[in-house]
Amino acid sequence: MARWTAADIPDQTGRVAVVTGANSGIGYRAAEALARAGSAVLLACRSAPKGAAALDRLRAAVPAAAGRIEVRPLDLADLDSVRAFADATTGPLDLLVNNAGIMNVPTRHTTAQGFEAQFGTNHLGHFALTGLLLPRLLERPGARVVTLSSVMHKFGSPSLLDDPQSERRYSATGAYNFSKLANAWFTLELDRRLRAAGAPVASLGAHPGYTATNLVTTGPGANGATLFTVLSAAATKVIGQSAATGALPTLRAATDPAAAGGEYYGPGGPGELRGRPVRVRYTAAAYDEPNARRLWEYSADVTGVPITL
Repeated sequence: MARWTAADIPDQTGRVAVVTGANSGIGYRAAEALARAGSAVLLACRSAPKGAAALDRLRAAVPAAAGRIEVRPLDLADLDSVRAFADATTGPLDLLVNNAGIMNVPTRHTTAQGFEAQFGTNHLGHFALTGLLLPRLLERPGARVVTLSSVMHKFGSPSLLDDPQSERRYSATGAYNFSKLANAWFTLELDRRLRAAGAPVASLGAHPGYTATNLVTTGPGANGATLFTVLSAAATKVIGQSAATGALPTLRAATDPAAAGGEYYGPGGPGELRGRPVRVRYTAAAYDEPNARRLWEYSADVTGVPITL
């Protein structure tokens, strides 16, 4: 299917989805499309005011879905918040979209538990959330976990497995790229473990290409003093595709009946920067199974969430 669009999303009536970072950008557009297709959607948002505003906006955009949409606080940079969110999420779950993230934080910051902010938010928070929600997903055969990576994962250095918290040396872009490589490792290792256990849940990946969202244009990285972040934000505003288009790879991974565990979706244009969603491949480093297992074991240890199947 060369030009997959939101119109190709199958009927989602009766399904339940959690979308992290759903108050804006790709997360909001993914939540909107899922709600329009009939799914109940739980908006997992760090900011209560922004979450409430997104809820109002979404209910206005899809009035028929008003009773199927709710918002709940989730701060992926605080494992206590992750556990509270998971504890409050009861009943079967059909879809978890690990979308939220931060990008190119200029100076090294840490999460509530002391992890480097980008690695802690983009990977460890979602690792813990997935593990804690997995029992809910296992209750629904055909459930999916979709974890967002980025084209920048191709520049992530596997050597940072020796210093995942960037304690020896910090680079804003280096830490971000590594966190996105970690997302890829996690997606594929989760898929392998689900398959080995014969579990009825699939793990897939997606990336939005070059998309104009708050992550780049108004996020922490955009406020940095580096030339890279200034030019990146400016270029994104000019040539980045819309958030609605950028959400399509996520939506295809989440809903296409032909999509399978371990697959990765991104824009089909040159460099995977723009275009309709197609199946793509991670960089070769992402398929390194020993490194993926090493990251998994480290993540389980530091988060205190041993994902068992």
